[in-house]
Amino acid sequence: MSPAFILSDLASELALFAAAGFLLFALDDLAVDLIYFARRGWRALTIYSRYPRAFAGSLPAPANPGRIAVFIPAWDESAVIADMLRATLKRWGDGDFRLFVGYYANDPLTEAAIGQVVDPRIEAVLVEDHGPTTKADCLNQLYDALVAIECRESWTAKAVVLHDAEDLVHPLEIRLFDVLTEKAALVQLPVIPLLDPESRWIGGHYCDEFAESHGKELVVREAVGASIPLAGVGCAMARDAIARLAADNGGRPFAAQCMTEDYELGLRIGAFADKTMFVRIPAVAGSRSVVSSRGHFPGTLDAAVRQKARWIGGIALAGWERLGWRGGIGERWMRMRDRRGPLAALLLVAGYAAILLWAQLWIATKLGAPVMLAASPVLIVLLKVNAVLLAWRVLVRAGFVTATYGIGQGLLSIPRLAVGNLISILAVKRAIGIHASGGPKQWEKTRHIFPAGEQV
Repeated sequence: MSPAFILSDLASELALFAAAGFLLFALDDLAVDLIYFARRGWRALTIYSRYPRAFAGSLPAPANPGRIAVFIPAWDESAVIADMLRATLKRWGDGDFRLFVGYYANDPLTEAAIGQVVDPRIEAVLVEDHGPTTKADCLNQLYDALVAIECRESWTAKAVVLHDAEDLVHPLEIRLFDVLTEKAALVQLPVIPLLDPESRWIGGHYCDEFAESHGKELVVREAVGASIPLAGVGCAMARDAIARLAADNGGRPFAAQCMTEDYELGLRIGAFADKTMFVRIPAVAGSRSVVSSRGHFPGTLDAAVRQKARWIGGIALAGWERLGWRGGIGERWMRMRDRRGPLAALLLVAGYAAILLWAQLWIATKLGAPVMLAASPVLIVLLKVNAVLLAWRVLVRAGFVTATYGIGQGLLSIPRLAVGNLISILAVKRAIGIHASGGPKQWEKTRHIFPAGEQV
């Protein structure tokens, strides 16, 4: 058999493997879509037709107002932390909160930047170990500082909120957490990445993914009874919930050796049978703006790959080992979806390889080579079905992006799917390499910027 025929058979086998896998994933995604739209229609008919919609700005006051502790871990964040603190103090005004900002002994620039913002509600917490350790380790140090101050000043926080050093908080966020942590042990708000004009493709693909995941995916997780994983920002935990986690883990509520401690935290709180809640609520009547956490995401290929490798390694690889498969059908289904990244990357590689081989063979036929480009009937059917499902997937993605960012970004989200695929393939490769070497040993962060218009 000639090399050309071998390559033709190889292309067909790769295409069949990829097509079968894509069909399973597409049906999985379709099930999520159907649940989301069915839930949305049902609520429109049975709830919103009888009761007025809620708005964060008009919610009743909390039954038992309390002080909110905000944890902000910082390593090498001198470029953003001062602006973030100033903006947060300005936006939250007279709210009852305390900002716990962790910095390392070998990071004097971040220490100096924190010191530029003088306010009694800021607690600068020194992590004496040389950084970076892990983000979870820094958060545990902040928890220790909270406990010490609670004992010294005779007060108890109502909830603990997580934010990063580059986050732009919403003015109504702190009040919303004060109200909702009376109803749930964990509350996650949407994360809406800021558009970066200088990174329309790399940075923009985060906008696409979060628009869909925090517009639909987390809504469906809650609907099927699965725990809500934390995004690490714009999230709050009731004080008694985080105390239970600490009591179960030697006083350390955050898994110090985990690179996705926020994701695990949500699942661990949900495992206590405590209520976890994803809340997407408009700020005021007549506005499409929702109470959310905003910020810039990585704008370069290398930074995006490193960040996503940490997510994939922590959730799909280490998370499988650390958390296993627990809970009901809805919980197990969502954990399966969380962990499918490596397989999805393998399918993408197979699919792109098949396309490349077929393209080369097609060129060879045009040059007169005796090559037959034949596809089996099964493959042809799979390709046709997948084409329809892909069109639906593209339409859904573009719809959610349009609802969040407008029609221009909605259209850009279509070609950005290919950018996301490339980043995912490279991130899985990196994540597998790190996991095989024993896992990451320290905080692998990316360079952050704070939105220029909000520097105060």
